[in-house]
Amino acid sequence: MHTEHDWITTPLTADLLRGALDVEGTEHGLLPHRLPARARTQNTNPQLAMAEAQPSGVRLVFRTAATAVELDTLRTKRDYTGFPPRPDGLYDLLVDGVPAGQASGTGGNVLTVDLATWAGEVTSGPVGTVRFTGLPARDKDVEIWLPHNETTELVALRTDAPVAPVPDGDRRVWLHHGSSISHGSDAASPTAIWPAIAALRGGVELVNLGFGGSAMLDPFTARAMRDTPADLISVKTGINIVNADAMRLRAFGPAVHGFLDTIRDGHPDTPLLLVSPIHCAIHEDTPGPTAPDSDEIAKGRLLFSPMGDPAETPMGKLTLTVIREEMSRIVEQRAADDPNLHYLDGLDLYGPQDAAALPLPDRIHPDAATHHHIGDRFHHLAFTKGGPFAEEA
Repeated sequence: MHTEHDWITTPLTADLLRGALDVEGTEHGLLPHRLPARARTQNTNPQLAMAEAQPSGVRLVFRTAATAVELDTLRTKRDYTGFPPRPDGLYDLLVDGVPAGQASGTGGNVLTVDLATWAGEVTSGPVGTVRFTGLPARDKDVEIWLPHNETTELVALRTDAPVAPVPDGDRRVWLHHGSSISHGSDAASPTAIWPAIAALRGGVELVNLGFGGSAMLDPFTARAMRDTPADLISVKTGINIVNADAMRLRAFGPAVHGFLDTIRDGHPDTPLLLVSPIHCAIHEDTPGPTAPDSDEIAKGRLLFSPMGDPAETPMGKLTLTVIREEMSRIVEQRAADDPNLHYLDGLDLYGPQDAAALPLPDRIHPDAATHHHIGDRFHHLAFTKGGPFAEEA
């Protein structure tokens, strides 16, 4: 802690958080969760457990006249055996909605994953401090967006002026579910993941249920969405189901219907947008599963390759082309009785022509520039005039 300020420590409570569906008390402080406790007890998959505890889209929001803020956190960073350490997660600062700084965490734990076996080993580390100074000396709304790709336990909040929660305003709440692409994959920072880009441009409050490797049409995720207040809802699914070779066409269609039915149980008239996968050349016409290319790993490069056989597609194995056709058919069928249900073809967000200019570095995940591209496209297609999320005149 620095001593040139007269620090005020404010207890970290759920009313200072946005974008989290639950908070868990730990020995260090608070751990934000993006799935409620009931859903977490029904999940047995370690990938989803890790993903939902990474605070993509979660931010601390408070009103203060402070010119300096310190946030103590205990992070868990993920690295891969045989590869250079991944960049530190970033914290983005917004003041009255305007970007005002960035900082990275220090200390913390490291989870090292062996891509050959997916086994992980945790090395423990100390609590670290994130510090922002030079804030304007006036009452203002401060947002600290937490790293989208690091589990982050919140330990202490210090400021040099009192802090108060920001009451809910009149901004609409957008509830979004998707895969690692929605989670943030290789975006540059937490406000640079494509859903945050679209939300900030659209003037809405984001609740991001993008879970790396885990957009699997899980019923417990649908129930969490059913029970979460929202003015706008979107579901982007397909790529993880192909990657994991998780189901065949016979199961996929009813699973989509069931997911939508559950959401509609709690949000019968809310604008609901079903979004199909963006372009991914390796799975457009080749089924999963997907696996890291071992030859490339030996060279220190992470590239994914398809392991399925296109000849099995007529037997019901899923490709992205098949999934888009089925999702479009389902929305067309349901829209006759549900005029607030809409479909967005993922190729309109990122298609083959975009892939030529902005290739996916590992063949699956967008890079920082492509997140901006997708976020801008989604904002234009969903939030502007004529889009399903456009403000009513």
